Amino acid sequence: MTNQKTGLVYKSTGSWYTVRTAEGELFECRIKGKFRIKGIKSTNPIAVGDWVDFELNEAGDEITGLIHTIHERKNYLIRKSVNLSKQVHIIAANVDLLFILVTIDNPITTTSFIDRLLVTAEAYGIEAVLIFNKVDTFSEETLDEQLYLQYVYENIGYKCLRVSAEKEKGLEALKELMKDKVSMFTGHSGVGKSTLVNVLEPGLNLKTKQISEQHQQGQHTTTFAEMYDLNFDAKIIDTPGIRGFGIVDMEPQEVGDYFPEFFELKDQCKFNNCLHREEPNCAVKDALDRDEIAWSRYKSYIQILDGDEENYRTDIYANGKNQDEE
Repeated sequence: MTNQKTGLVYKSTGSWYTVRTAEGELFECRIKGKFRIKGIKSTNPIAVGDWVDFELNEAGDEITGLIHTIHERKNYLIRKSVNLSKQVHIIAANVDLLFILVTIDNPITTTSFIDRLLVTAEAYGIEAVLIFNKVDTFSEETLDEQLYLQYVYENIGYKCLRVSAEKEKGLEALKELMKDKVSMFTGHSGVGKSTLVNVLEPGLNLKTKQISEQHQQGQHTTTFAEMYDLNFDAKIIDTPGIRGFGIVDMEPQEVGDYFPEFFELKDQCKFNNCLHREEPNCAVKDALDRDEIAWSRYKSYIQILDGDEENYRTDIYANGKNQDEE
């Protein structure tokens, strides 16, 4: 056994990290010294999904690792730290797909909620996919609303799936997207994240439930994440209990760049720093007047621009059961 190893971080508990090597070996590791990631003031330097180099330490029968290098990330997701306002907490690194679960009612998923998540995914370079769940329960009215939302987001360029976890509808298309990828699931409490993931991977439920119970015992300020290998060559990151997932340190001039349909028209605006508000000859406002851009999207844009954080806070439970779900 060589002393130097490279592996993928599967679990973080704040001070210890479970790292899996390419050969499938699991090691419990600590951090060597203090890590400083350039440009990120975070409460946790290493996250689930990171590739790291570590050296082995033997103490009697126990072999542990000391992480000394973090490989460059292709992306990461962060949230504002609960107690340290100027710092952030890295939720996960190297995420391929962020699945946003949407329900039309029971509960209602607002477009503001969807758009805030989409903007965040765009900002961090993560592909987002909308999953319209519980389609088996739709009335004629809710079906019309769902199809309209799907039309809006597919026109922008986002992939949309129609799924029923209860009736196991649309699961093969979902599995195909997830194959060979690292995914996270997000959505309001009650949209069926746990149910959906447990249908995709029967047997994962027990692990997820144990993690959730652990996190309900006063662990409100720290998020312990874990990655799971699924039986169809996919990985999913479970991050139970994350709250306040929102826009972090985004300049007003940047926000429109993360609305793809706005960004496409940006060079047609009279001013290159146009905020698409009161400026004359704004291509985005003109497209809005022609109904070529959805008003719901423009409303979300203005809310983000105005920093309307309190009314649109997001709870993320990436596949983990929580107290609000059955």
